[in-house]
Amino acid sequence: MWRVIQTRPFQRLRRVKQLAFSELVYPGATHTRFIHSIGVFHTARLLMANIERQLGKEDAYSEPKAKIALAAALVHDVGHGPFSHSFETVGKRLSLPNLSHEAISAKLIKESEIAESLNILGGGFANDVGNLIAQDGPTDIYSSVVSSQFDADRLDYMRRDKLMTGTQHSEIDFTWLMANLKIGSVAYGVDEAKVGDIETLVLDSKARFAAETYVLGLFQLYPTVYFHKATRSAEKVFTELFLRVIKIVQEGDYRRSGLALNHPIVKFARKPESIDNFLSLDDTVIWGAIHSFCDANDNVVANLAIRLRDRKLLKSYDIRNRLREICPELGEDSRDRVVKLAGSGIEEWSDEKSKDVPRLILDDAKRSPYKKLESSSGPLGKMLIEDNGQLVDLGDISDVVRAAQVFKLNRVYFDEDDQEAKRHVEAALTKAIAEEKE
Repeated sequence: MWRVIQTRPFQRLRRVKQLAFSELVYPGATHTRFIHSIGVFHTARLLMANIERQLGKEDAYSEPKAKIALAAALVHDVGHGPFSHSFETVGKRLSLPNLSHEAISAKLIKESEIAESLNILGGGFANDVGNLIAQDGPTDIYSSVVSSQFDADRLDYMRRDKLMTGTQHSEIDFTWLMANLKIGSVAYGVDEAKVGDIETLVLDSKARFAAETYVLGLFQLYPTVYFHKATRSAEKVFTELFLRVIKIVQEGDYRRSGLALNHPIVKFARKPESIDNFLSLDDTVIWGAIHSFCDANDNVVANLAIRLRDRKLLKSYDIRNRLREICPELGEDSRDRVVKLAGSGIEEWSDEKSKDVPRLILDDAKRSPYKKLESSSGPLGKMLIEDNGQLVDLGDISDVVRAAQVFKLNRVYFDEDDQEAKRHVEAALTKAIAEEKE
């Protein structure tokens, strides 16, 4: 693993911030994917040591599976691009599925110098690690350390993000949770037919309230940090800026972007499928190019870059919150319909009235506080509590967790000086309300 850390793809994570544009809101949020990955590896080792201690090294514990899971914990984020999820949005808009961090991670793990380091542990080890990261949900107790509702990734980022942003949300009793972690055996099957039993991590009943705090603490990070309106606005500006630069370069007129032909961004735009071009991109490359963008001959590039450089972000209009103010009597289903209808009207108007950049940019997202057992990845995807000798899902015994509602984000962003756009947003919402009440 030390050799893996020394590779170019992993060292690149030093230059990719964990929370992208969150430092525009929380100035201390400058930590990187590199330190997060090290933290996940450390936490995974703590979890795995617990598993080894309880299963017994001479009994049921599988060291080969444990090593694969620990390696996966270390390299799980190696495929993240600059500004992480914003970069993936660019890939989706360009219909480039190979730009998802999962796809790039798998490629780097299996084909780059990371693979050479991993395969010291045995031929095919790198493929095993890549396959574990790519799989949909955990398949055994070892892979649940990497991906589950109580995995090393979440246990690191929620504590690290809380510390670096300075928010007082998401405080958890990590020591108590780890001290009360046990191994239980639960049934699994296909189409309600039991196939057998499988071992999974469970929490003692003494840690029930700590488990509630963990679930709700993670949930609270979304509206307060990850979904903050200024952060999301910066993401939208960056997305439009990067798309515009790529469009200019691919049209053969890279000089309009303000960049030289040999600039990493230009190279990437000309050949985005190249893994070497991807590895040359990170947050520092984008910020290093920002002044060139500001001086670009293309007005769209220049205006967007100036916004990002000087934090002159787009104005946020919260459709859902405004709807609650206007019509507090509407139920949740009615609100959902109104928001969807208003969004369609907003998008249609923007498509018709925009030229190079959307005048109105919609932002829709949601976060569930807890994935109930029927929607999670089998018994290994649940948070189970040992209660009077029985293993029960936290969502079934916790009134607090059960009562927590899905957080829904429905915003639209626009230039604060574009009063016509703002009037249309309000008109679209008013029209949608009227149609719902008919």
